[in-house]
Amino acid sequence: MNRNYQKELDRILSGLSPEAPPRLLLHSCCAPCSSYVIEYLSKYFRITVFYYNPNLYPDEEYEKRVNEQMRFIEAFPAKYPVDFIRGAFEKERFYEAVKGYEAEPEGGRRCFLCYRLRLTETARVAKEAGADYFTTTLSISPLKNAAKLNEIGEELAGEYGVTYLQSDFKKKNGYHRSVELSKEYGLYRQDYCGCAFSRQEREGQCAPGESR
Repeated sequence: MNRNYQKELDRILSGLSPEAPPRLLLHSCCAPCSSYVIEYLSKYFRITVFYYNPNLYPDEEYEKRVNEQMRFIEAFPAKYPVDFIRGAFEKERFYEAVKGYEAEPEGGRRCFLCYRLRLTETARVAKEAGADYFTTTLSISPLKNAAKLNEIGEELAGEYGVTYLQSDFKKKNGYHRSVELSKEYGLYRQDYCGCAFSRQEREGQCAPGESR
C-alpha cells in the first residue's frame, strides 16, 4: 500500500505549537525548489536551510545556485527568521559515492546514492545543531522519487536520533507554486538536475573524462 506522505505531514503540522516552533534543518537543492517549501513550512518551524550539494557541476553552477539560495532567503518575508548553513562542496565525495553507476539513467540508482549522500550529511548536521527535525526540498520535483527519499530519511533518523519530516512537497500544487515564486523573485531556474551526468544526458554528450 502506498503511503500518503502529505497526509502524514499534515498530521505532524497540526500538532505543532505556534508559540514554540520546533527547529527544522531543511536540506535545499536550489532556490526555486526551496521557495515553496520555505513559504509552506516557515509558518510552523524555525528553519535553517542547509545547502549541501556536492553533486553540482561545474563549479560556476554551484556558485550560481548557492548565491541564488542566499538571495531568496534574504528576500522572503518568513514568519520566523530563516538561517543558512553553507555545506562543504565535496565533489570528490559525490564521485566516490556514485562510482560504478555513472551510466545509470537519470532517476535511477545513481540518483538514489546521491539522495543518501546528501541526506546523510543533513542528518549529521541536524544532530550536531540540535535540530528537532530534518528533511529535504528534493521531493518537490516531479522527477524525484519521494518514496525513496522518505525511506532513506527515516532510516537515517533512526541512525542519528533526529526525526525525519516526511514529505512529498509536489502535492498541494507545490511544484507549480515554486514556479510562481521563482518568477516573482526572479530566481535562476536551471535546466538540468545538477551533476555532470544529468547535464550529459540533457545534452546527449559525454561527461568530462568519458568517451563514447
